[in-house]
Amino acid sequence: MEEKEQALINEIKKQDKVAIAFSGGIDSVYLTKKAVEVLGKENVLAVIVNSELFTNEEFDKAKKTAEILGINFEGTYMHELHISAIANNRPNTWYSSKKELYTTIKHVAASHGIATVYDGMIIDDFKDFRPGMKAKDEAGVISPLQIAGYYKTDVRRMAKADSINVWNKVASCSLCSRFPYNTHITRKMINQVIDGERFMHSLGFNTVRVRHHGDIVRLEVAPEKIVDLVAKRDIVTKKFKELGFLYVAMDFEGYTEGKMNVTLTEEDKLASYTA
Repeated sequence: MEEKEQALINEIKKQDKVAIAFSGGIDSVYLTKKAVEVLGKENVLAVIVNSELFTNEEFDKAKKTAEILGINFEGTYMHELHISAIANNRPNTWYSSKKELYTTIKHVAASHGIATVYDGMIIDDFKDFRPGMKAKDEAGVISPLQIAGYYKTDVRRMAKADSINVWNKVASCSLCSRFPYNTHITRKMINQVIDGERFMHSLGFNTVRVRHHGDIVRLEVAPEKIVDLVAKRDIVTKKFKELGFLYVAMDFEGYTEGKMNVTLTEEDKLASYTA
C-alpha cells in the first residue's frame, strides 16, 4: 500500500491545479483528500453534479462531506432526460451520461482556470461493462487511482486509516441502472424508485436496489438481509403497491452490481463502445 500511495502522490504532483468529479463516494473523497494534501487546498476544486437521475439526498451528502473535510467545492446541475439515449435507457446510456458529466465538470473547471479534471475510477471498474470509460478518454479526464493500481479494498483500507468518515459508504449509482435497457424512463418512474429505496433504507436495508419492471418491482438487498426482507414482506408489499406497482418480487440472489447488464449481448456491448 505504501508503494501505491507513493505512486498516487507522484501522479498528483504532475499537476498544478485539478478539478475532481466528486460524488461523495469513498473513491472520489479519498482522491480529493490526497490531492489537497499534495497540491494544497487552494489548488483543488471538487465539482459536485446533480441530475434527474441522482437523488437530492446524495447531492446534499456530497456537499456536506466536502464541507466537513474543508474542501473547496462547487455544486452544479446537468439535465440528462433530454438526451434520447439516456431517457430511453439504451445500452450506450452510460457513455452518454458520462459524456454529459465530463462536459459539465470541464465547464466548471474552466471557469476557475483549471485545465485538468480527475475522476475516482479504480481498477475494479475495468471488470464490468463500462462504456463511460470511452467518454472519459475522449474528454481527457485522468483517473489517478487506476494509474496507481488502487482496488476498492485498497481505497477503503487507506481511507479508514486516514479516518475518512465515509470509508464504508455504500456505493451509489445513476438511477437509470434501476430500469431494464430500452425502457423509456419518466419522472414518475424515477420517483417510484427514489421513494421505494428511501422506504427500504428506513427499514434498515442500507444496500438495496429497487429494479423497475413496469408493473413489477424487483427488490435486491444484501444476501445476508434476505431473511429480514421476507420477515417484512407484508409491510414492504403494501408500500410498493401504494407506490403504483401491481406485483412485488424479491431477488433471491440478492444485490449484485451491474445485474441489469446480463441482458446485453456482446454485440450490444461492442456497439456501445464504438457508437
